[in-house]
Amino acid sequence: MNRVDHIAGHTFHGRKGAIQNAFRYSVDYILLDPEHPPKTPALFSINRTNITNWRDRDHGGVPRHGRGAAWLREQFDQMGVAQPDRITLLTQPRVLGHVFNPVSFWFCFDVQGRVYAVVAEVTNTFGTRHSYLCHNPGFSPIRPSDRIVADKLMHVSPFQKVEGSYTFRFDYRLDRVGVWIDYGREDGGLIATLTGPRTPLSNRIILWSLLRRPFGARRAFVLILWQALKLWVKKARFRPFRTAPVPERQISRIRKP
Repeated sequence: MNRVDHIAGHTFHGRKGAIQNAFRYSVDYILLDPEHPPKTPALFSINRTNITNWRDRDHGGVPRHGRGAAWLREQFDQMGVAQPDRITLLTQPRVLGHVFNPVSFWFCFDVQGRVYAVVAEVTNTFGTRHSYLCHNPGFSPIRPSDRIVADKLMHVSPFQKVEGSYTFRFDYRLDRVGVWIDYGREDGGLIATLTGPRTPLSNRIILWSLLRRPFGARRAFVLILWQALKLWVKKARFRPFRTAPVPERQISRIRKP
């Protein structure tokens, strides 16, 4: 991948169960190869300050102290997983120095150019992170119809339990990207989606995105707080973060088939 792509995405969250809530927002994501950064537009930089940028330290390990793709390759070695021939990262960029990514996705490709693993990097508003290694049995290529299940291990929302599981579905194409997550448990859960077309990132796109969705991830963070307030008004049960310890491992594997 010799360019940075812009994903003019749409995200949908729908809460299931006795107390329901749903919202749909437009979001700006980028897709890039963190190990082979290409030439970028003047308003976007990699590991340097700019109006919009991306930094290794925001991903791969503890938030703000990450090591990017080097962390992912180290985790694969420790878990006995074959190293990817190529990696791309789907994430929100920094805007005016700030970033908050509820979830980013590392797409891992084999030598034939097929996606054989995806690492879902989940970060909550409390500043902790856990990643889920998604793959098919035997690490066969991941198709758009495949559903991959992983046990939920980290407290994400104070209005949801830790118990339950995520069912992931991925559709990675040359012209668009789609991710679907179904968080299920006996008393409800939620569905979250992220879909959008891929286009080369340009200064024009950056400026237009700033006009339509100013402050980037700050906007996303405020919208999360707004939805939390709506759930509180609807009398959804609040669960303090201290009730859900963070897993010892930074990355976990899917449930065995």
